[in-house]
Amino acid sequence: MATASTITSTATVPKASDSPGWFRRHLGSLALAFYLFLLMLPIYWMLNMSLRPNADILSNFSLIPTNVTLANYAKIFGDPSWYSGYINSIIYVSLNTIISLTVALPAAYAFSRYRFLGDKHLFFWLLTNRMAPPAVFLLPFFQLYSTVGLIDTHIAVALAHCLFNVPLAVWILEGFMSSVPREVDEMAYIDGYSLPRFFVTVFMPLIKTGIGVTAFFCFMFSWVELLMARTLTTTEAKPIAAVMTRTVSATGLDWGLLAAAGILTIVPGALVIYFVRNYMAKGFALGRV
Repeated sequence: MATASTITSTATVPKASDSPGWFRRHLGSLALAFYLFLLMLPIYWMLNMSLRPNADILSNFSLIPTNVTLANYAKIFGDPSWYSGYINSIIYVSLNTIISLTVALPAAYAFSRYRFLGDKHLFFWLLTNRMAPPAVFLLPFFQLYSTVGLIDTHIAVALAHCLFNVPLAVWILEGFMSSVPREVDEMAYIDGYSLPRFFVTVFMPLIKTGIGVTAFFCFMFSWVELLMARTLTTTEAKPIAAVMTRTVSATGLDWGLLAAAGILTIVPGALVIYFVRNYMAKGFALGRV
């Protein structure tokens, strides 16, 4: 009996390894929460600074703004030299995205469906343009655009960014197109579709996730690029990234104004992510990204 009761009592006592602690059970959630905290901390701090006067920022350290003001945002929206920078950036970034997709779609289809002499070498050469730093091409672009009168125009920056975004777009789209069976093309030709009609009405809807991902990357790379955009523009097409340098003065940086401009700079990218979020989720899982 003693042996049986001992066995019974031993069997009913839970082992430490069978009942992990709360920390172990929530370790993944805690790690994710900590990562999100580190990710959002710079954005929150920039928002905090944008709602405070510059004198208050320099005088004391505050986790929560007490002397809240919207003067920094009012200055940006009330000064044409400030809000025109956002308009200029959106114009040339949108132009670049449209041009890059228009050029990259047929090019990626050619790499995906046809084999020709030097195709792999040409494909690799496209990628080398994306690997090169923008400063390498800065002087040739400046001299060329000065000659043809394109300096300080939106199309100048849009075309310059195509040098880097078109290879990236071709590389991403080729991965999506290669995942579509060739039988789809053959069936469309049997049904009497011409190549342009098939490409627009049948093929492009099949790779819309890839187009969404490509548009996102083209938009973001062109939006954050500063060197070419600043060099190829002077006043009429100056981007917001170049306008933000005006916060530097003899008295120092206007931290509140700079933070407000930074917050407003994040908004277009956040809107693009929101509208293409479904395409991006599928695209990252299916494509070459």
